[in-house]
Order: sequence, then C-alpha cells, then structure tokens
Amino acid sequence: MRHALPICIALTLSCATPALAEDWTGVYGGFALGYTDVDGPGGTGGNDVSFGPHIGYDYDFGSFVLGGEFEYNRTNINLGGSAGELDYIGRLKLRGGYDFGNALGYVVVGAARAETSGASDTGAVYGIGIAVPVTDRLEIGGEILRHNFSDLNDASGDFDTDTFNLRTTFRF
Repeated sequence: MRHALPICIALTLSCATPALAEDWTGVYGGFALGYTDVDGPGGTGGNDVSFGPHIGYDYDFGSFVLGGEFEYNRTNINLGGSAGELDYIGRLKLRGGYDFGNALGYVVVGAARAETSGASDTGAVYGIGIAVPVTDRLEIGGEILRHNFSDLNDASGDFDTDTFNLRTTFRF
C-alpha cells in the first residue's frame, strides 16, 4: 500500500504531494537495457550493449525488503582468442535492501551463467541497485553488477564481467 503525505511549501503556502512510498511486496517483471564489459586473460575481452527481461518477487518487512529474481541479458561480445563470443548472461539473484520510502536501495548476491559460442560457465554475481516508483505499478532503477567466471570456452583464466543496467519494472 502506498502512503502520501502533503508537504506545504512555505514560500507559496501551497501544498504538494510527494512521490508515493512503496510497499515492495509482490511479483514484478520488466526489462533492462545496459552495457556489459568483459576482461579476460591474455587480452581477451570486449564490451557491448546488453538487454533482456527480469522477473522476481519481493517481501517488505517494514524497513527491510528481501526478494529473489531471475534475469536474462542478451549480448553479442567478441571476446577474442579462443574464448569465442559471449551470447548471454543469465542470473539467479537474492536481493536485500532498505526501504527509503520513495526508493529501494539494495544489494545483490547470486549465481550467473555465461553462454559463449562454444561453451558456458557458472560463476558468482554481486552488486548494488536502486528502484524508484514512478506510479502505483511502474518503477525505474539501475543496477551495477560484477560477475566472476573462470575458463569460459576453455580459455584458461578468469573473466571478470561488469554490467550496468537501466531497468523498467512493473509490479503486479
């Protein structure tokens, strides 16, 4: 349930209603558009646009919000060398954050799956994000995520992947 409190502006003595506070409990889904940068061993790596859907569930405990989410980001990054091309990253994330009333700030931990043109690898994902309600059902936000993969497509060494996503989310 959302709550609105009037704020009176002293200079004009008029009242305005601020953005509505959020009850974050429930199912949500949306779309992300972002940028992914991959750094691998021996100069392999690359960067490109990434995009895709996400779906999840949050439970609002008052000031603390806990939830889970699945996200899929499609991309087309030529990694060079024997690493091939990064086609997508799928993530299963646990989110926990603080309800600021008109925004949700949160941290993310979970598992990520990277698929290349020749193989795939599972690694860790962690990061931070923010969600801000625009209407009763619509939110905008962003996430910065770090992924740690090893031996993508039999290339020896670790691939560190950073993703910045702008997100549009609808609550059901």
